[in-house]
Amino acid sequence: MKLMQSLLLFFRCLILSLLLLGTLSLADTSVSGNRYSRKPASSHGIGKQYMGREIAGVMGWHGAAWLERQERNTEERTDLLLATLKLQPGMVVADIGAGTGYLARQIAPVVIPGGKIWAVDIQPEMVRLLQENIKRSGLLHIETQLSSVDDVKLPPRSIDLAIMMDVYHELSHPYEFMTSVMKALKPKGRIVFVEFKAEEPTVPIIPLHKMSELQITREASIFNLDKEATIASLPWQHVIIFRKRD
Repeated sequence: MKLMQSLLLFFRCLILSLLLLGTLSLADTSVSGNRYSRKPASSHGIGKQYMGREIAGVMGWHGAAWLERQERNTEERTDLLLATLKLQPGMVVADIGAGTGYLARQIAPVVIPGGKIWAVDIQPEMVRLLQENIKRSGLLHIETQLSSVDDVKLPPRSIDLAIMMDVYHELSHPYEFMTSVMKALKPKGRIVFVEFKAEEPTVPIIPLHKMSELQITREASIFNLDKEATIASLPWQHVIIFRKRD
């Protein structure tokens, strides 16, 4: 019953967000060169095609309750995710598409002393929620950053690890955004994609908000990255880890 209620809340928030962000989506999804193409938008997409897939619409800040639902750790096993990240004190980690800061707040205690979290989001409303949640948590080594659709807006060679949890499939400019993430990553730094498993029809998520391991690998392979591991132990998501070559 709780799962059904959570899913209904998620779908309602997603639909509302798509309606409210419709104008923004049209403005921010221009086709550049031959990298992107256009088709009629599906019910949950923006009509912009990249490397064989349609980019999904953004789940807006109206879906904040979904991100903080009580049963999230049980359903997604965030504790198992944290174990795969091999976090160490002193690391600088970028939680990209941080939303309400659910993941950033769990990473933050592990990287002290000396570490830092960049909690990055594209929505000003979500950044305000982030700032409120960080203030309540007392984890003052989490710093928020408002990104743009094509730029993570972090200092060059400043981060040891970038993680995108259920985010990458919604990037309206994935090539440009990933290029900026690569610039922000230190040599030998890691990028971690966490995406709902497209290969698993039983995962109760809208298909366009899932990605296959093959598609993630295909899109990451055009960058200066080596694939390190795929972790399949989470019930709903892949954890796919890449390392920057230099």
